[in-house]
Amino acid sequence: MTDAAVRHYGWDELEMEQVGPGLDRRFIVGERLMMAQIRLAAGVKVPSHRHEHEQITNVLAGRMEFRFGENGEDKRVVGAGEVVVIPSNLPHQAEVLEAAEVIELFAPPRQDWIDGTDGYLRGSDG
Repeated sequence: MTDAAVRHYGWDELEMEQVGPGLDRRFIVGERLMMAQIRLAAGVKVPSHRHEHEQITNVLAGRMEFRFGENGEDKRVVGAGEVVVIPSNLPHQAEVLEAAEVIELFAPPRQDWIDGTDGYLRGSDG
């Protein structure tokens, strides 16, 4: 998205940041919707967590294994061009099988992602 388009729609684009080893992320934040562009190195593991919002994950490149449920009993491998819709409050985790780039869409904008207090991606149990 160009700077002009971001300004035109009243959205803010944040700089790409490194949030953990092999994991970089940037946001485009609107009043009612937020988009995250995430780059993940092969081998990165996202620990089990849940969100209060529904999340749509579009895998642009690479392959990831998602596990859903309290014990990760429901397993799905997702590759480039595939979309995963994760319902609110569903426990999920992921492992990057091949270096991946994903776009995530969710609402409302998450302050913990913007201010860096989302601990589960940063190696804490927050």
